[in-house]
Amino acid sequence: MSTKYLLKRFYPYFKPYWYILVFDLFCASLTSVCDLVLPVIVRHITNTVTNSPADLTVDLVVRITLLYIALRIIDVAANYYMQNRGHVMGARIEKDMRRDLFEKFQELSYGYYASNKTGQLISRITTDLFDIAEFAHHCPEEYFIAAVKIVVAFAVLIRVNVPLTLLLFALIPLMLFFAMRFRVRMRNAFKWQRSELGEINSHVEDSLLGIRVSKSFANEEIEEQRFEEGNERFLLTKKVSYKNMGAFRSVTRFFDGLMYISIVFFGSLALIRGHINAGDFVAYLMYVSVLLESIRRVVEFTENFQRGITGIERFVEIMDTDIEIEDSPGAVEMPDVVRGDIEFDNVSFSYTEAGKDDRSPDETLVLNGLSLKIKSGENVALVGPSGAGKTTFCNLIPRFYDVSSGAIRVDGRDIRDYKVRSLRTKIGMMQQEVYLFSDTVAGNIGYGKPGASREEIIEAAKLAGADEFIRDLPDGYDTYVGERGARLSGGQKQRISIARVFLKNPPILILDEATSSLDNESEHYVQESLADLAEGRTTITIAHRLSTVRKAGRIIVLTEGGIAEEGTHDELIEKGGIYADLYNLTI
Repeated sequence: MSTKYLLKRFYPYFKPYWYILVFDLFCASLTSVCDLVLPVIVRHITNTVTNSPADLTVDLVVRITLLYIALRIIDVAANYYMQNRGHVMGARIEKDMRRDLFEKFQELSYGYYASNKTGQLISRITTDLFDIAEFAHHCPEEYFIAAVKIVVAFAVLIRVNVPLTLLLFALIPLMLFFAMRFRVRMRNAFKWQRSELGEINSHVEDSLLGIRVSKSFANEEIEEQRFEEGNERFLLTKKVSYKNMGAFRSVTRFFDGLMYISIVFFGSLALIRGHINAGDFVAYLMYVSVLLESIRRVVEFTENFQRGITGIERFVEIMDTDIEIEDSPGAVEMPDVVRGDIEFDNVSFSYTEAGKDDRSPDETLVLNGLSLKIKSGENVALVGPSGAGKTTFCNLIPRFYDVSSGAIRVDGRDIRDYKVRSLRTKIGMMQQEVYLFSDTVAGNIGYGKPGASREEIIEAAKLAGADEFIRDLPDGYDTYVGERGARLSGGQKQRISIARVFLKNPPILILDEATSSLDNESEHYVQESLADLAEGRTTITIAHRLSTVRKAGRIIVLTEGGIAEEGTHDELIEKGGIYADLYNLTI
């Protein structure tokens, strides 16, 4: 992406704070006054003492001093505003961008998160945005101050001595040419560096979340070795960026010195020949110092500029990612009362990688021309070998993915005609891996119905058979469950998740291996809660442990070829087909 395009995309975040920016730039011009006035003062004093010493009185010196002190007070006040309000403006822009980025994360589909590492995404919403905030504050200031000083210095210098000024401004483009050659290299190095930092974040997150597994296998050294490999790669990116940065700064320092010595040499010759007086020469050198300092700051700011542009580019990459699942034109809210009739009409589906699929459809096809009707209030179980598409079948109903062809209907209407959010509010899902947020027990149950009262939360817990053990916890419903519910047992977490669905009270219920990871006692209690939860709802249950689905009203045997068998438990056992074979393997 070109820098011009990225700045264009970034500009809207400046607009709400234009008044802060304008006053910030005004203050930036005030801070330049002292630097620009001082050479004039020194020139006046030098020329006075050289040409007419009697005119340099104490009164004149005092008045000049008081004037400069007043300018310094203005400079201090203006600098305070820049450091305070200017940084706050950058922080507000960072907040706005973080908000938009997080909202984008919420909109992206399951497929996106299956193809991208969490650590990389965290890096983009933290480190990248911090650099963008610094860029947002300092970039306008640095370039504005430099522009003011360069224009004023040029106007003064050209009046003092034309040949010297032309020589000076002939060397500046040469310095910029060589310095800017390293700009692209620095930008690429910074982008590589951010990517590797994201990899480190991903590995740290993965390792810490899986710390029990690594310890149980005594594989701490393997984890340390994997981390060290990533750490070395990150060091390499640092070396490359510092190499380019070093070359960049060396070039600017070389030309900096070259310009100084050129002005001293040719200025001294002009002084000897009487083409310039002592006061003008001293002022000229001071203005050259101001000019070169401004150019040096702009050139060296390129490092921060490139960090900011790199962050903006990575931000734009996320914001431009297509949202695979979104409301279709004319989509409507689901009615308050939903019967729960579900129909799969010749549905085919294939997973794609990062939104693109270079393989043939046959290689990725999960469901092919599947047709099935589930009546309102029916309890249907899906069984079959791994990889047959059972979880995919269930994920298509709430539109975590969209069908490749065919249609899924709820109460006779294509689910793509409903607004996604309203569709999902009518579906309750329980999965094998229960996710609890780092919150209290009440907070996790209440997640099923935002704004629910404490009484409603407690009632949902009672229906899920969780109230008794919750009250035995140290702080009852206000007990902090730890990260991912680490302070609770598997059965406790599962029953809290059941309470969450009870509170949501959806007409359609999907149970994906909801008890497969529990011990027999926990499974017994959870199964009782699930039976109560499924009462009067359209329920789809995925199970490998076939003893848990014997009471299902209908059992669907799903294989890679589609629906192979369907019927009640007794009917399928009597048939002696795939289901009977699978059942015999589990008893």
